[in-house]
Formats: sequence, C-alpha cells, structure tokens
Amino acid sequence: VMAHSDDDGLMLPPRIAPWQVVFVPIFKNEEQLQAISHKVAELTAQLKQKGIRVHYDNNDNNRPGWKFAEYELKGVPLRVALGARDLENGVAEVARRDTREKQSLPLENLADTIEGLLEEIQQNMYNKAKAYRDSHLTPANTWEEMVDILDNKGGFVSAHWDGTGETEDAIKEATKATIRCIPLDAPEEAGFCIKSGKPSSRRVLFARAY
Repeated sequence: VMAHSDDDGLMLPPRIAPWQVVFVPIFKNEEQLQAISHKVAELTAQLKQKGIRVHYDNNDNNRPGWKFAEYELKGVPLRVALGARDLENGVAEVARRDTREKQSLPLENLADTIEGLLEEIQQNMYNKAKAYRDSHLTPANTWEEMVDILDNKGGFVSAHWDGTGETEDAIKEATKATIRCIPLDAPEEAGFCIKSGKPSSRRVLFARAY
C-alpha cells in the first residue's frame, strides 16, 4: 500500500490482487446486457483457465462511471469496459490501474492479451518501486555525511555499523535515526563504523521514522 498507491486509492500488484480483472458492462436495455454478459462469460472462462481472478460487475444499481471509480479505489489492475457498440465492433476498452492508460483492444485473443498485460503491470510496478527506493538510498562514509543526508535529503542512509546495540542507541540519540534493515544481499565490505570508528564488515540501512 505504501509503495504503490496514489491519491486515487490502492494500486495492487496483479499477483496479490484478489481480483486481477474486472468487467463492467455498458448497456441501455436488457437485450444489450444479455449479449454483453454472454461474451463476458466466454472471456471469463478463458481467463479462469489461465488462473486469472476475474469479477463481472453487472449490478445495475450503480452507473459505469461510479464503478470505474470504485475499482480504481480498490486497486484492481485491469478494468475492461464492454458496451453494445464495442461488441458490434469486436473490441473492448481496457484500462490499466498502474499507468491509467486506456486502449481499445480486439475481443479476439483478448484473454491472451490480458495475460500479457498483467505480467507487464507486475513488472512495471516492481521497476517503479525499486527505482524510487534506490533513488532514496544514499551511502555515507563519514558521520558528517550521514547527518547531512538525514537533515537535507532524507530516505535511507547506507553506512557501516559495528554491530552493537550501544552504538545504535548512540546514533539514535544523536540523529533520531535507527537501523531499518540489514540487507540480506549486501556484499561483505571492510570498513569502519559510522559512529564508533570500530571495524565493520558490512553496511546497514539507517533512516528516521516519520
């Protein structure tokens, strides 16, 4: 939630989203709804065969615009709007939650297209979150550097630590920053503790809590 969401609500990675795709019918009468529902049932069966979690919102108590806003708020990765005219033209409007991009896509092989889009959204969200994290991670080699980063840039500070609770407490007392993470994939790196000057074999991540 903290990493991906925006001012319009949740933005869920497809792999953990309860509903990965939601279909919203746009219709004027019962005959149109039946024709749309028949096509959605066909597409839903194809998607479920691929293990994709689908929801069809044919509730006529709310207008399509209200539903669009609801599923944006809930973070559903893909929204598919299908109207009577779309059905005649053999297309559907597919909206991505991550980029807010809408495109008209052929109904033919739509299940395969959606499968590919979900993978693309998953990777895009990961790349964006990783780039954001990396841009807010700054190495510090001296105490002065660490204090300057915490005061003026914020984010995570990658620095050496001697491994003792006493030193961590001293750093917290002086800067209000604590160790947020000891990276599992951090390489062994000989250095000296940012505070005590004692030998250290790896960096840890410090940050202030907000």
